[in-house]
Amino acid sequence: MGFVDNSTTGGAFPPGLKPHQKRMATGENYLAFNSDATGDTNTFAQQYLPELYEAEIERYGNRTIGGFLRMVGAEMPMSSDQVIWSEQNRLHVSYAQAVVQTGGLTLKVRVEADKQCVIRKNQTVVISDGINTVKALVTAKPADRDVNNDCLVTVQTYQVATIDAANIAIGATCKMFVYGSEFKKGTFGMDGSVDPDFTQFSNKPIILKDNFEIDGSDTAQIGWVEVATEDGTSGYLWYLKAQSETRLRFEDYMEMSMVEAEKTGAAGSVVGLDGTEGLFAAIEDRGNVYNDFAGAAAPGSGALGDFDTILKQLDTQGAIEENMLFLSRSTALDFDDMIAAMNGGYASTGAASYGLFNNEEDMALNFGFSGFRRGSYDFYKTDWKYLNDFATRGMIGDIDGLLVPAGTSTVYDQSLGSNIRRPFLHVRYRASEADDRRMKSWITGSVGGAYTSDRDQMRVNFLSERCLCVQGANNFVLLKSTV
Repeated sequence: MGFVDNSTTGGAFPPGLKPHQKRMATGENYLAFNSDATGDTNTFAQQYLPELYEAEIERYGNRTIGGFLRMVGAEMPMSSDQVIWSEQNRLHVSYAQAVVQTGGLTLKVRVEADKQCVIRKNQTVVISDGINTVKALVTAKPADRDVNNDCLVTVQTYQVATIDAANIAIGATCKMFVYGSEFKKGTFGMDGSVDPDFTQFSNKPIILKDNFEIDGSDTAQIGWVEVATEDGTSGYLWYLKAQSETRLRFEDYMEMSMVEAEKTGAAGSVVGLDGTEGLFAAIEDRGNVYNDFAGAAAPGSGALGDFDTILKQLDTQGAIEENMLFLSRSTALDFDDMIAAMNGGYASTGAASYGLFNNEEDMALNFGFSGFRRGSYDFYKTDWKYLNDFATRGMIGDIDGLLVPAGTSTVYDQSLGSNIRRPFLHVRYRASEADDRRMKSWITGSVGGAYTSDRDQMRVNFLSERCLCVQGANNFVLLKSTV
């Protein structure tokens, strides 16, 4: 049993018919009325003409997939060709690779390149191999790091004679963090200091272009079709139908580029263009990726274990209380089954606080969101059409959903020279007093009121220059499918 999918041949991509953006008679967009699939012949010269529908049938409903960035972020102008921001690093000192050395009272600590070990003499540390834990006092200033970015930390243990006496093997790779300090009476203060560190990120805008063309004589041709498009356009303006769809497609491209874009890597073959970092690329690089949510779990509450694993990861990051889930249809159903299994009243009540929407359920539902709470987190979930549309990510099916933190983050803006609050996800576009490149459109040619050339044509041009800033990417979770 199963579906027979005929949409690939009878839907968005018919093999023998290719619609043209302009009203132009070509061999690929000619609708013949002289034969059908069975070989029966019909002509317009027959006695009874067919009944023709003037209005188009909206077979795919609302075809646009935009609106995601408008819902979760903001758009702000910038005058430079690069945006740079800095994000805080963690407050406390910890190292994930500390190898116990022979003797059990020294550790070789791996530090990041071009940075120093900031553990200091007389600090107290916790050392653990994941099973056994020992606490110790740092007794000497750590040695400078070697060519492998390792430095030696000398300690004395509190409860046992050596680190290995706590069942932590010599040569074991441990995790270590500072929890305080201890000094003898009458001694000097702490030697050295810890300077706050930050991580700097940047992105560059890309230029997007598109256009629509129509010959002047075609604009005067009588042949009207009633249209109704996603942006509210309706009437009998046939040649504006293609122009309207070109604009809608370009607006979708502006958002899709911010989601999908990649920077040009050293091994890439794109020449002369730098690219830009899109949403998926930013999360893959410095965010969280969870593979196959509910993939091995039973329907319903079986997915709860996967979800709790995600919550534990959020606890290790910024622990943003309110988050939004943008999901594919299958993943949204997994969440519905999971919540319904835990709360029988969910389907009717939503069982949620709608704090993100001024605690108004109607406001949230107007955006298609429904909410629930797990642990100390509030989640608002909705379908993301981009992941379902067969002409976009729905065709591939490798992205199951996205968790986006709500609210704003505080970062240092290099251009302004001060701390600013921005949505975690926002678009920057080029603009100045002379030119606004957020979304430009202009007409060239000699038709439609433009007189820029002697060509008998109307050309509608579209242009945008923009990039996406993903701040605090460590709070984002990308749900991917590998099966």
